Formats: sequence, C-alpha cells, structure tokens
Amino acid sequence: MTSDVLNDSKITRLIEEALVEDIGLGDITTEAIVPSDVLGRADILVKARGVIAGLEVAGLVFRHVDPAVSLTPLAKEGAEVESGSIVASIEGPLAGLLKAERTALNFLQRMSGIATLTHAFVKAVEGTRARITDTRKTVPGFRILDKLAVEVGGGVNHRFGLDDMVLIKDNHILAAGGISAAIEKCLRFLRASNLNIKVEVETRNFDEVREVLKHQGVHRIMLDNFPIPEMHRTIQLIDHTIETEASGNVSLENVLSIAETGVDYISIGRLTHSSKALDISLEVRVPISPPEP
Repeated sequence: MTSDVLNDSKITRLIEEALVEDIGLGDITTEAIVPSDVLGRADILVKARGVIAGLEVAGLVFRHVDPAVSLTPLAKEGAEVESGSIVASIEGPLAGLLKAERTALNFLQRMSGIATLTHAFVKAVEGTRARITDTRKTVPGFRILDKLAVEVGGGVNHRFGLDDMVLIKDNHILAAGGISAAIEKCLRFLRASNLNIKVEVETRNFDEVREVLKHQGVHRIMLDNFPIPEMHRTIQLIDHTIETEASGNVSLENVLSIAETGVDYISIGRLTHSSKALDISLEVRVPISPPEP
C-alpha cells in the first residue's frame, strides 16, 4: 500500500460510514465501563495461517476514532503469517481502542482473506506466464479495498470500473447483432470520442476468436469457459499477437492446467466474491494506567 492510496478520499469515506454504522450515537458499553483517561495496550492476533493485508487501513480506523490511538505493524503487508502470530500492537486511550476494534478488524479480516486466496492462486501458477487477476464482482462500495487486497496477495487488477476499459461481453454482442458489429461500433465510438483505452472481447468458442482476430484495435481476447484442449488450440492460433484471458469456473484444482495453455491472464471472480475472511482477533493485554480505586 502507498500513502497516496491510503489518503484516498474513497477509503476515508468508507471508514467514516463503517464507524457511523457500528458506533451510532455512541459505544454505550465502553462509555459505561472505561474512563476516558485510561490508557491501554492490545495485540492483533491471527488465528489461522494466511496472508496479512490491511494493517494500515486498520490503523486509519483507530486514528479516526481517536488520534491518540496508534497501531504499530509487526508484519509486512503481503507477509505469510502462521496461526498465533501477533501482526500489530495498538496503544492509546483504551476507550478509543475498544470503540474502533470491530470496524478495524472487519476491514483487516476481509482484506486478509482476499489476499490469502489470491496468494494461493498465484502460487499455483508459478513457473507459467499466467497472471492472476480479479473482476468487478466486489462488495458495492468496497472495490478499492477489495482490489488493493488482490494486489497485496500478488495478483493484478482488471478494470476498476466501466469507464476505464472496453469489455465487449455476450450481451453487448447480442445487442449489436454480432461480434464484428460490436467491435466496429466500439472502435468508431472510441475514435469519435478521442478515447485511448484498451478493448477486450469475450468469446465462447474457437470460431468467435477467429472472427475477433480479423479486426485491428482489439487488445485482449477473453476465452470464456473454454475446455482446456480448445483453449490450448486457441492460444496456438493467437500466438501471443494480442493478450489472452481465461475466465469461468476457475479453481485451485484446475488453474495450473489453464495456465499451462500459455494464457496471459486468468480472471477469478471468487477472489473477491467468495473469499473466506481470515480469523483475526484483538486482545487487550493490560491497561497501562488503571483507574484509581
């Protein structure tokens, strides 16, 4: 993560909305029990093996609740950690620490879960040319953090939104009356609008790929749900003259076979729509300055 990303207004807005959702008018329990002048120390503990992502985002949550609460990372972003690892320590006013706890952990657990799953796919295709990429199947509003977690896990990001790349899918092809018509309409639109962005076309079989290859101006071909033998044959036809992307029903069991066809990218929706949150907890060790009896 970079300071530029962490200063992004979209992330700040996400944190503010999450805190409003969780704290509401106030943390009644903490306000009833913990005096505002009591300081405390806590550890963030990982309870399952995985890849850590989002520590800096968690730190922003604590500072947003109380600027006097500081998080010190004890692991690097993207590090593989074992169950039982302490990945950060937190120090400051105990009330602020407790108010921010759940929201900070929610961000951290989700991002680490995405990074962990991404890393597993990246490791599975090591030694091939294939790069693991994400999709737009993200939690609404959380795309910036979901895609950031994919990068931390070693993957690369596909388009962020509908405005930064042309992706002609099956429904566009149907609406246009065919692949060639859809491509020609998009290329004319880009020229007329003076837009210099990449064009990708989704295909479902070998013949559709051959039709796409007749057109100049396409940067990537998506091979959607191709059987492995047909994908291999198609990659040989394309011969790396333009980028290729495999998509559809990708699993840890078949991803290496897909990568070995020579495809450039493998897009996987489950990285962000079905990853399992990494089990992480916060444990207060002792108050630094307990209240007077």
